[in-house]
Amino acid sequence: MQKIVPHLWFDKEAAEAAKFYTSLFKDSKIIDKTKIQGTPSGTAEMVTIELSGQEFMLLSAGPFFTFTPAVSFLIACSTKEEVDTLWEKLSQGGKALMPLDTYPFSEKYGWVEDRYGLSWQVMYIGDSKITQKITPTLMFTGDKCGKAEEAINIYTLVFRNAKVGDILRYGAGEEPDKEGTIKQAAFILEGQEFAAMDSAYEHNFTFNEAISFIVYCDTQEELDFYWGKLSAVPEAEQCGWLKDKFGFSWQIVPTVMKEMMQNKDAEKLARVTEAFLKMKKFDIAELKKAYEGLHYPQ
Repeated sequence: MQKIVPHLWFDKEAAEAAKFYTSLFKDSKIIDKTKIQGTPSGTAEMVTIELSGQEFMLLSAGPFFTFTPAVSFLIACSTKEEVDTLWEKLSQGGKALMPLDTYPFSEKYGWVEDRYGLSWQVMYIGDSKITQKITPTLMFTGDKCGKAEEAINIYTLVFRNAKVGDILRYGAGEEPDKEGTIKQAAFILEGQEFAAMDSAYEHNFTFNEAISFIVYCDTQEELDFYWGKLSAVPEAEQCGWLKDKFGFSWQIVPTVMKEMMQNKDAEKLARVTEAFLKMKKFDIAELKKAYEGLHYPQ
């Protein structure tokens, strides 16, 4: 089971976007759709998908957050034709952030914001082996610029099966970026590939709750561990969500909750929803009691 799952917050387009994204990649499918009643957003819809074998969670829960390029998804392509095809489809109704062109790091590359505002980097990697098709990429901007390396070091200490990969740094004369900060860096958490970069240009965006990472935990002890290591903004703690010291959002979620939330028994789903909406950090024992109806008259 995938330990860390990207979570994408939409206004009401999650199901539509899931259909679109799964049409783009081989080995992709919609795994589950669940409607949740009685949330602060009213009726929300969760859609779980796989893109090239990688799991993503999409949520329709109101117009509260907007995607920004602070988090993008890098697509590794083995042919230039694949780059062209993906670029054409992702560009429809969207806009180019870096035009499809030849760059020093790739013969064919482009950065595009799709029709939903989600950012993708589409890159031809030549003969290099593709070990993961889609790589979440974090861009540290504003007052977080220059902290990419610190974040990578913290994340790789917190998570298992983790390591820092190749790091490309800014050199002299690449202002406004400071020499020695991260131009591009790869790292691995729980066997999954991620990337990060600093950008000192004046951006009007940073991390927000539109994109978060779910961390699935098998035990309360594990859940408590990640919560304690990552949470740095007490006022942001709600319903399993937290923010780390860099402003990035994580959801620390019991693995068993995945089964609970995908259950089609409306009463069980309602009880679990009522229970978790009252929580900050999830309590697995209490969620199980709610699921089984142990706190409720039969």
